[in-house]
Amino acid sequence: MVKQDTIVPLKVPIAKLVIKDILSGDGAKAELKQVYKVLDEKNLQIDLYKQKDSLKNEKITNLNVIIDKKDQQFSLEREKSNSLLKELKVQKVKTAIYKAGSGIALIMTVLFLVK
Repeated sequence: MVKQDTIVPLKVPIAKLVIKDILSGDGAKAELKQVYKVLDEKNLQIDLYKQKDSLKNEKITNLNVIIDKKDQQFSLEREKSNSLLKELKVQKVKTAIYKAGSGIALIMTVLFLVK
């Protein structure tokens, strides 16, 4: 089967309308391509914003972990400080006892030597 082109004579106003319809259809196709291109770019932008938001959430989580660790460090340092203060008080008492004992021993030695 051989396909043949058929020529149909049209009056000028009708031919102009046909050409106008063909051109507007081609223009609509081009416009649709542009709309799809813009849509793809917007979807890419949305994906980037989602990724950025995810990274912010991850950063917030990391900062919260750092804050918790610092709080733990401060707590440990406070415990060490309190422990050292207790040891210092005990050491002061021991030093006072040794001084008193040394003073008494010196007095006893002097009294013993004097007699």
